[in-house]
Amino acid sequence: MSSSEDRRKQLLQLAAAAVFLAIAVVLVLIVVNTSSSDGGDTELEGVAEVNQDLAGIPQREMVLGDPKAPVELVEFGDLQCPVCKGFSEEVLPPIIENQVKNGEVKLEFRNFTIIGEQSPPAGAAALAAGAQSRGWNYVELFYKNQGAENSGYADDAFLESIAKGAGVKNLAKWNQDRATFLAKVEATTAEAPELGFNGTPSFAIQGPKTDGLEPIGTPSSTGALEEAIEEAS
Repeated sequence: MSSSEDRRKQLLQLAAAAVFLAIAVVLVLIVVNTSSSDGGDTELEGVAEVNQDLAGIPQREMVLGDPKAPVELVEFGDLQCPVCKGFSEEVLPPIIENQVKNGEVKLEFRNFTIIGEQSPPAGAAALAAGAQSRGWNYVELFYKNQGAENSGYADDAFLESIAKGAGVKNLAKWNQDRATFLAKVEATTAEAPELGFNGTPSFAIQGPKTDGLEPIGTPSSTGALEEAIEEAS
């Protein structure tokens, strides 16, 4: 083999080694970026969808909608409840898109934690997000990424990833606030049975034609909720 052929062979080997090294570096960077603590929400589903659906709607604590809306619809839910997830994805969206956005209804979430031991911390995490006007983003995003009941998925890492995806700006404050909101989770959980509720989700409504906050149970459809809203208006 001539010296020129040897040199060509060596150059090809060096080029192949350089390509391999470049690919390896890219793969390492991908792994590092994926596992970074700043990317806790990278694997969440529905982040853009939730934030887009709720964009422009006023939020204060756990109330979604115009605070001056004449009708208040209150959901008592457990973030681990699969039926609550179904309501979030199938029943409530038309109410939010129409009556809430139109200023006719304000929608409040109250915790009724009955599923398991991770439910109260999850509920408190939502309230802490609500303190930064991202409570409904937190609730909706949690439902979209809900795991099996009591499977242990709703740990601190999961709760923080939901907070990041929901757009909570001050995570340090959110972390501090979580513990303080546990008492409120307990208070609304105790309130629900006083209204006659024994399951989630359960709804109550208040408006010009109601006698205070009146329980309406678990409506079977969006239409049933719309009828209750009309009767309370």
